[in-house]
Amino acid sequence: MKFAWIDLRTVPSERLESVLDAALHSRVHGVLCDDEKLLKDLPPTVMGVNPTVVTDEAQLGDLGPEAVGWVDVHDDRTLRLACAAAVVLPHTVVRFADPTKIPLEIVLAAADRADGRLVTACADLEEAGIVLDVLERGSDGVLLAPASADEVFALTRLLRADSPPLELTTLTVDRVEHHGLGDRVCVDTCSHFAEDEGILVGSYSTGFILCCSETHPLPYMPTRPFRVNAGALHSYVLGPGNRTNYLSELRSGSTTLAVDAEGRTRRVLVGRAKLESRPLLTVTAHAADGTEVSLTVQDDWHVRVLGPGGKVLNVTELRHGDELLGYLATDQRHVGLPIGEFCKES
Repeated sequence: MKFAWIDLRTVPSERLESVLDAALHSRVHGVLCDDEKLLKDLPPTVMGVNPTVVTDEAQLGDLGPEAVGWVDVHDDRTLRLACAAAVVLPHTVVRFADPTKIPLEIVLAAADRADGRLVTACADLEEAGIVLDVLERGSDGVLLAPASADEVFALTRLLRADSPPLELTTLTVDRVEHHGLGDRVCVDTCSHFAEDEGILVGSYSTGFILCCSETHPLPYMPTRPFRVNAGALHSYVLGPGNRTNYLSELRSGSTTLAVDAEGRTRRVLVGRAKLESRPLLTVTAHAADGTEVSLTVQDDWHVRVLGPGGKVLNVTELRHGDELLGYLATDQRHVGLPIGEFCKES
């Protein structure tokens, strides 16, 4: 579990109370401060942090079992010192002088099997977001000197930006209808999809079908494991935080949700959304409770969806009674956000 510490040492006195209140309200893990009385008055759920600056490896053996070490990394010697501290100490705060994240990668690799927890001091929220993802593992914690209470709340929201699993459902195909020309969107991401991964797309906000990536071999063309031939431009695509977008809204830099056949999810960055005119078909299916789900995609054998167990199914070969993997959402949508209002889609 990732965690946040806040550094109160540089917070202006007129904002100190509001920043501390925000930290306690949002349940940050620790507070760094030079004021011993303030640290003693913290609730037991918040760790009071008063780190020891480490300048030499000889110090490490003298620090107690609850010690928090602080290492400033600005050259090869201090990088080695940070690696040693992260291996030995229960908590190590590391501040890097240079903007490159290569030194952080080295410390993370050195401390990969250590019991201690690494905290990276960050200049701002943007850097905190980057630090949490370095080497796909990221720093265990981030330390930020917030400028305001709003930044404290933003930091804790950043830590909660995980991607929980979804409960997928089995859908049964009712019919496949072939149409004429329309516009469809290929979503090219900045990630490799696994063989049983795709994105959830549908014509209705309450139901989605798991569209397969182009990870599997295809005749006449190379695989493109970063791409999903997703559907017509009007379609909803399910993204992080239970929010939807139209496929037509996706742009370079957008975020969407990769979903596998077990319902595990992860955020993926969109590198490009490619809209082109192609013949289209519509797959209509239903869930066990009768909920109807519709998906309009390119009318081509190369376009695929996933069935139970991650079975790869070509859309042009779908027949009445075939089973697909999908997801049912109970809420209607307004500008992509779930809303409890009456709305009938057909």
